[in-house]
Amino acid sequence: MNTYAKFGILMVLIVGSLVWLAAGGISDTKTYYKTIPELDQMGSAAHGQRLRVGGDVQPGSIIKKGPQVAFVLHQGARTLNVVYAGTDPLPDTFKDNAQALADGRLGPDGVFEANKIQAKCASKYEAKPLQRGLSHDVPTPSRISRVSPTSGNSRS
Repeated sequence: MNTYAKFGILMVLIVGSLVWLAAGGISDTKTYYKTIPELDQMGSAAHGQRLRVGGDVQPGSIIKKGPQVAFVLHQGARTLNVVYAGTDPLPDTFKDNAQALADGRLGPDGVFEANKIQAKCASKYEAKPLQRGLSHDVPTPSRISRVSPTSGNSRS
């Protein structure tokens, strides 16, 4: 076999392997954001897929069971049971009524198995209410006067 043919076959194998690894990595890491009603509409097609689901944490639903945390996300009248068993600690803003995103997979039992939780507190991002009688405006002088030295050492 010719040296160029051997080199060509080797290059095709290397490039083909890199393309195969890249395609496999992309399909494993892509995550689709779904609302709880969209997740319900997916039915059994949602089982096992990697998804990100958002909603509000239902008050009184956070239950810590050793390394796992179970809670309920809701959007309107729709709810989703979530179990978090990730290695990262939960955010400080993860509380009742907080907006949260759960990243994971929907189990066959209908419980969302999250491996990552993101949360934010809605009140943290609201503008402060206006307060009467407080002004943060600094008055600017209309004219700045300069004092010239009177030492008598003037150069001409």
